[in-house]
Amino acid sequence: MKITVIMAAYNSQVTIGPAISSFLNQSYSDKELLVIDGASRDATCEIVKGFASPEISVLSEPDTGIYDALNKGIAKARGDVIGILHTDDLFAHSAVLDRVAEAFHRGDIDGVYGDLEYVAKDDPARVIRYWQSEPYHPALLKRGWMPPHPTLFLRREVFERHGAYDTSFRIAADYDAMLRWLTKGQLRLAHIPEVLVKMRVGGESNRSLSRILTKSAEDYRALRRNGVGGIGTLVAKNLSKLPQFLRRVGG
Repeated sequence: MKITVIMAAYNSQVTIGPAISSFLNQSYSDKELLVIDGASRDATCEIVKGFASPEISVLSEPDTGIYDALNKGIAKARGDVIGILHTDDLFAHSAVLDRVAEAFHRGDIDGVYGDLEYVAKDDPARVIRYWQSEPYHPALLKRGWMPPHPTLFLRREVFERHGAYDTSFRIAADYDAMLRWLTKGQLRLAHIPEVLVKMRVGGESNRSLSRILTKSAEDYRALRRNGVGGIGTLVAKNLSKLPQFLRRVGG
C-alpha cells in the first residue's frame, strides 16, 4: 500500500527542511512526498531539491492558496492512501506511517487519524497544547468534534467520490471537507491513540483576531452547508479547545 504525503509550500525556507526530514525518517518504505509550491520567492525549492530523494517530487507554480495546492497534490498522488504534512509540522516519530498502514490493514475503513501536539514555533520539544482525540461517532459532529486534520489519512477513493477542498473557503476548507466526507460520505474512521504530528503554533487560521473571526464565519458556513448544526455547535467547537491547554501525554 503506497502512502502519499502532500506538502503545500510557499516561502517556507525556515521550516521545510525539518518537515521533509521527518518524512524521510519514516521507516515505512512504500511512500512518496509531493511538495506543491506556490512559486516561492525564497530558497524553498532549492532546499527541497537538495534532498535529492527519489521519494520526493516538487511542483512549483502560482496557486490561489493552500487548498488549491492540496487539490493539485491530490490530483497528482499515486498513493492508495493520502495524508498531508504542513511545512512547519513534523511527524512525531519515525513509525507514524507504519501505524497508519497497520490501521488500514487491520480493518475495512476509509481513513485513520491520531492525536496532535501543538508545539512552540522555535522549540518542537515544548508542548503548548495536546489534542487528545477519541474514537469517531457521527453524533460527535453536532458537539463540534472533528478529527485533527493534520493527522488524517484517507483512501484515494474518498476524494474521488466526495471531492477535495472547496477553495471558496480561505481558512476552513479542511473543516468543510471533513464534515462533507463524514456526513455525505459516511466514512468509517479508525483512531490511532497516540500523537502522530507535532504542529508548530502560529498557523494561518490563528495568527490575528481578524483571521480568527474569518475562520469562525467560515466554520459556521461549513456547519450549515453540511447540515450538522449552527451557533451552538460552533460555540461547542471553540470551547472544546480549552482542555487542550491543560492536557499532556500521560496526564
